[in-house]
Amino acid sequence: MGREDRVQVRLLGCLHALRKARGLPAAFAIRVPPEGRAGSEIATENGLPLEKIEAVFRNGRVQDLSAPIFPGDRVAFVPYGPYRVLLGIRKDSGRAPRRKGCNGRGKP
Repeated sequence: MGREDRVQVRLLGCLHALRKARGLPAAFAIRVPPEGRAGSEIATENGLPLEKIEAVFRNGRVQDLSAPIFPGDRVAFVPYGPYRVLLGIRKDSGRAPRRKGCNGRGKP
């Protein structure tokens, strides 16, 4: 296994701060099998709280957490926040579900 089986991962917003507070880098590389892995699996294995993640950027495109990530991809996990429309993140209903943001308050 070499560099071609790796995925470059970056964390944005409070996910970046969360990982830094744990003494871990906010940008890192992980190994992924050729058949890929779901973004949610990668997040969980790296200690990221799924309830704080709205989407994942995969090679510059917004993806759901269940979408597969393959070796060679570049991904960034995006927390809930007010910038969702600017980033092109939309849910089926057109409205975001009410979730707690990284600060633990009712609004992201």
